[in-house]
Amino acid sequence: MVTGKIARISGPVITAGGMKGSRMYDVVNVGGEALRGEIIRLEGDFAVIQVYEDTTGLRVGETVENTGRPLSVELGPGLLASIYDGVQRPLPILKEKSGNFIARGISVPGLDRAKKWEFVPAVKEGDALTGGDIIGTVKEFNFEHRILVPPDRAGTVTEIKSGGFTVEETVCVLDGNSPLTLMHVWPVRIPRPIRKKLDPVLPLITGQRVFDCIFPVVKGGTAMIPGGFGTGKTVSEQTLAKWSDTQIVVYIGCGERGNEMTDVLAEFPELVDPRTNLPLIERTILIANTSNMPVAAREASIYTGITIAEYFRDMGCDVALMADSTSRWGEALREVSGRLEEMPGEEGYPAYLATRLSAFYERAGRVVCNGAGERTGSVTVVGAVSPPGGDFSEPITQNTLRVVGTFWALDSSLAYRRHFPSVNWIKSYSLYLDSVGEWYDENVAPDIRDLREKTMYLLQKEVELQEIVQLVGPDALPEGEKAILDITRMIREDFLQQSAYSDTDSFCPLEKQYLMLKAILTYYTGISEALDRGVALKQLLALPVKAEIGRMKEIGSTDDLKKLIDGIGPACAALGAE
Repeated sequence: MVTGKIARISGPVITAGGMKGSRMYDVVNVGGEALRGEIIRLEGDFAVIQVYEDTTGLRVGETVENTGRPLSVELGPGLLASIYDGVQRPLPILKEKSGNFIARGISVPGLDRAKKWEFVPAVKEGDALTGGDIIGTVKEFNFEHRILVPPDRAGTVTEIKSGGFTVEETVCVLDGNSPLTLMHVWPVRIPRPIRKKLDPVLPLITGQRVFDCIFPVVKGGTAMIPGGFGTGKTVSEQTLAKWSDTQIVVYIGCGERGNEMTDVLAEFPELVDPRTNLPLIERTILIANTSNMPVAAREASIYTGITIAEYFRDMGCDVALMADSTSRWGEALREVSGRLEEMPGEEGYPAYLATRLSAFYERAGRVVCNGAGERTGSVTVVGAVSPPGGDFSEPITQNTLRVVGTFWALDSSLAYRRHFPSVNWIKSYSLYLDSVGEWYDENVAPDIRDLREKTMYLLQKEVELQEIVQLVGPDALPEGEKAILDITRMIREDFLQQSAYSDTDSFCPLEKQYLMLKAILTYYTGISEALDRGVALKQLLALPVKAEIGRMKEIGSTDDLKKLIDGIGPACAALGAE
């Protein structure tokens, strides 16, 4: 074991001498309290270390011990419904040991060592196994937790057991006396291997109309939610975590306020998944590194989260990872970079900011997993970005834009008008529209893409008309263009706007989304035809059917929506006949 001495201290970054033989990203124990840190630079005999805990009180000359292992996470039964800090220490256990404030130097394993899990084997003696093969299953809540051969192991089964085991007990032995347990360890900065990546053709259904119908993201895709203070980034991420059609959710609170993470902890155990009718917390892993926690652990937290997500992906699960927010992660990079006295890039961020962001988002994807069979899984990454003052030209936003496929731009003016989700339909876009078009045609309706294109045309037309209205007033517009302004208001208020706190409207099934959009555009078609026949717009806008469209959000039955759509055309036609 390499042992050195502290030569310099600069906040969370220390320099230790006598560290020859160390490797990059080795984990070290610093000082008498054994503070956990990670080597981030090697210069001859010296190692530069970022410490994941408060360094107050450290002195030059104290001992630094290299563990010889990189920063890694424990992967196995017990992950679900857990809440960790940025380096996978369970926060409930830390509270038991140190109270409401985390004491320094506490080392806690990521998985419970005492609990026994009922292991059901899926292989037999003599079977040849490779990395990624399933050796058996464990029941965790109602989730079938598949026990995998670690990616770097292979061999022939010489012994297989069944029954109750802790995560450290041997359940399988490979030739060469190589034991396998219910858990294994994987370094967080190395992506877990896959067989191949698949094309992004399956949409991630979120139950949010503006996301599913207008700017979709795919399973295995990437998305970003930038917005200024108060625009609803955290609520949007929490809503996606609650309702997305994935088996597992990894939620990373990276540098966020403590009260926001408290809301998640208080709310998730009480919420029920609309698809399984089970508590949402049972399929969720929370990683909390709030704004008052050590800055270096914030930098590690997203790697901890993505590695856990890849583990469940390798079981064949669809996983949604919510990073809230990557701006705080970038600020952690900037602070550590400043301590290292590196040459700053734009706005003081390190020159490698774009590379680090790209490397993180590239770990998303829908893949064929390693191991026997054609097991597929996906990791979808949604990152919130908090640009100072809502300035989308700042480096984190611009560098993230280069690598993500969906851009959900939150707008302060919409948020001030209480329009949520406050997604700006002009600035936002999705690069996955063509990829998922065929799926929507087959599973929703063959005309859903036409409805979306018509909707976007009307919303863009509204922007042009509003400029004219500001110059000459609304009375100068012809009847047809006044109709467009009224229809786009309905699209905004009755379709795009959605309440996260409504029992009926917080989750909107895809079929209902389609019928709601079709009802509004059917009404527009009826108005346009009646205007051509000479009917006054005032009469058309006074039709009772318009008020019924405004109440669509509270209609739970799709049959009732279909009846509403069937009645729109005749109502407009009847007025024309009079």
